[in-house]
Amino acid sequence: MNILVIGSGGREHAICWKLKQSRKVKNIYCSGGVQSAIREAENVALEVCDHRKVIDFCRSKKIDLVVVGPEAPLAVGIADDLEKAGICVFGPSYAASRMESSKIFAKELMAKYNIPTARFRIFDDFEKAKEYIKEVQVPVVVKAYGLAAGKGVIIAETVEEAEHAAHEMLVEKVFGAEGEKIIIEEYLTGEEASILVLTDGENIIPLASSQDHKRVSDGDKGPNTGGMGAYSPAHIVDEKLFAEITDMIVVPTVKGLKKEKILYKGVLYVGVMVTEDGPKVLEYNVRFGDPETQVILPRIRSDFADLLMATATGDLAGKKIEWDEKEYVCVVLASGGYPGEYEKGKEITGLMDAETEGALVFHAGTKLREGKVVTSGGRVLNVVASGKNIKEAIDNVYRAVKKISFDRMHYRRDIAARGASRGQA
Repeated sequence: MNILVIGSGGREHAICWKLKQSRKVKNIYCSGGVQSAIREAENVALEVCDHRKVIDFCRSKKIDLVVVGPEAPLAVGIADDLEKAGICVFGPSYAASRMESSKIFAKELMAKYNIPTARFRIFDDFEKAKEYIKEVQVPVVVKAYGLAAGKGVIIAETVEEAEHAAHEMLVEKVFGAEGEKIIIEEYLTGEEASILVLTDGENIIPLASSQDHKRVSDGDKGPNTGGMGAYSPAHIVDEKLFAEITDMIVVPTVKGLKKEKILYKGVLYVGVMVTEDGPKVLEYNVRFGDPETQVILPRIRSDFADLLMATATGDLAGKKIEWDEKEYVCVVLASGGYPGEYEKGKEITGLMDAETEGALVFHAGTKLREGKVVTSGGRVLNVVASGKNIKEAIDNVYRAVKKISFDRMHYRRDIAARGASRGQA
């Protein structure tokens, strides 16, 4: 089969890499552009915001399946337009994508179908939000209702911080239209886990658990990012908890959407906080997590292309996934200054040395310039390594990380430390 992967980050590189292992796949195209450093696919300069051009490209290349990586194209209905054109697509519809593009839609769905989550209120007026903030207990979470590239969630430790976050979103419009409404919700304490499942709207196949590291600095300090690293499996999620999350959260979510006449086809990502009162939903994403994908896909032994096609065509019934029992750790190498302002065009060295150490290196924000790989984004590279236990995987990934260098390279040195500290290494 011929496959088009939409997107150009580390997640999409991992998807291309995994698809290339399938004997059923003939050609893989990636929309990252001709300067992309992704080697597992033919990189094409495709304006994915122009759905007509995407459709024309699919027809010209006889594409059998389109895999949509990032959330933005899904939020504007690319899956709907592809399906109307008779092109098979892995990714939810515009209506289903509101689970991520509208946190208000997701929260109201959870409330309607008794899916456990934090208590919340919705505001579009700063003064009313300010009054409410003074009434609730801090810390409190302030969220832009729409897409904000993983940066629209502020954990406010004080009333002043909460008011400032609300003012930035509602008055200063730092997130534009995506912050015209905000959610102020209860701050949940516990440990986070990422639960991803494939679903065709009827059948559900869980993927391996993982844990992301959102904050930019060691010890979970500093502002939120798109993700600074991940590991799989998440040690806090044992079989009993996984079953509880599936029964209390995943199944009611898919069934609730169906009752709303929304058929969800694709991957559903549930960000969970494991609290003293049980698991509660932090957020939904309607695509593969980034960087969770980079530690989940290497563990899949089954044919990945077959799984994605079965999801897209409503044929998941009876499908199973075989898993590699090794543990995987991903460390994100970021540009200095990220998630704030950062410089681009820094030459990257040591990539082959890291791969010689046995690591996988997925390109998140790079491009080719005069035959050299240079930085072109905030999150630049994802370095992934495995081990028979979490400690070995950590040692292996950081040994590979030390082989890579670029000016002002920044990374966390404590990825998966929480997993190792749980005494399950």
